Amino acid sequence: MKRYVGDRTIDGVKVTVDGAPLDPALSVAEYTKNGFEWSYEGPEPRQLALALLVDHLGDKEAAKAAVEPFMQAVVANFDNEWEMTSDDIALALTTLPGKAA
Repeated sequence: MKRYVGDRTIDGVKVTVDGAPLDPALSVAEYTKNGFEWSYEGPEPRQLALALLVDHLGDKEAAKAAVEPFMQAVVANFDNEWEMTSDDIALALTTLPGKAA
């Protein structure tokens, strides 16, 4: 099971998967050049949602299809520091309209 962690530090935001930096999935879609963010709806949280979904699902098209509702329901509601497992993402995807993990 993968573990995703986000933190705001003095050096900016940091997002890891199993301790390594999370790939921003820019080759799939580039919503922003400003990196990841969370706790609101916008291009930076959308990029984080995409990166989480691409890493979790391993399916670029499925990730792109779920990015907007996942960003709105999950990423926009993260606290300053957050953690999710791959099981948490799978569960969240099952609650999105018309989506399944």
